[in-house]
Amino acid sequence: MLDKTKIIIRPIVTEKTEHLKTDCNQYTFEVARRSNKVEIKKAMEKLFNIHVDKVRVMNYDGKPKRMGAFTGKRSNWRKAVVTLKKGEKIASLER
Repeated sequence: MLDKTKIIIRPIVTEKTEHLKTDCNQYTFEVARRSNKVEIKKAMEKLFNIHVDKVRVMNYDGKPKRMGAFTGKRSNWRKAVVTLKKGEKIASLER
């Protein structure tokens, strides 16, 4: 069981996520790789004082990268798209 403050890593802000936020009331976050949907839902409700309707989770593999002769790989990460109940917003993420 992860700590609630360590589950949500950061919000993801792109053009697509801004459209999801305004049109579908969905917010996108990078979350801990070991977290599950139930933990993400509880962490969101506790941290932002909101009611979560649905959580969708996607896993991403890190891309291979090169710097001259040295090769490496970016970290694997996990993304969660959180749908809020109708009429709710996360005030700290609004512009």
